[in-house]
Amino acid sequence: MTRQDLNITDSEWEVMRVVWTIKKASSKDIIEVLEKKMNWKPPTTKTFIGRLVKKGMLSTETEGRRYLYTATVQEDETVQNATSSLFEHVCSKEVGKTIANMIAEATLSHEDVKLLQKTIEKKKSEAVDEVKCNCVPGQCNCKSHNHGSCEQ
Repeated sequence: MTRQDLNITDSEWEVMRVVWTIKKASSKDIIEVLEKKMNWKPPTTKTFIGRLVKKGMLSTETEGRRYLYTATVQEDETVQNATSSLFEHVCSKEVGKTIANMIAEATLSHEDVKLLQKTIEKKKSEAVDEVKCNCVPGQCNCKSHNHGSCEQ
């Protein structure tokens, strides 16, 4: 499955999270969880399940008269793809600020903070003096595009 195939909507994320948790989920299992969380009617949930099957992100098997859905992609792989996709939509000079904003908004455990500190320590050895802009003129306010000071 290509990275492009891993692109899913917010609603499809909700379905995938249920399947990743349950492992083999019937539509009834998924509907029960998402009726509570999202207040969706069963046909809405079934529509999203169908889309994910069509995208190849869920496989189906029959057990008696019901279908069981299993994820064909790992949760961590899908999260990594979403993160990479986000960074592809941001000027490379803004990635650090974007990560800092994500950290500032997240609720983190002490273990999470230790992991981040360890990652930052490793990253220090690879740090550059200035990140080069990856935009074309008209996509950002970088000095390299506007012959002025960088507004970022």
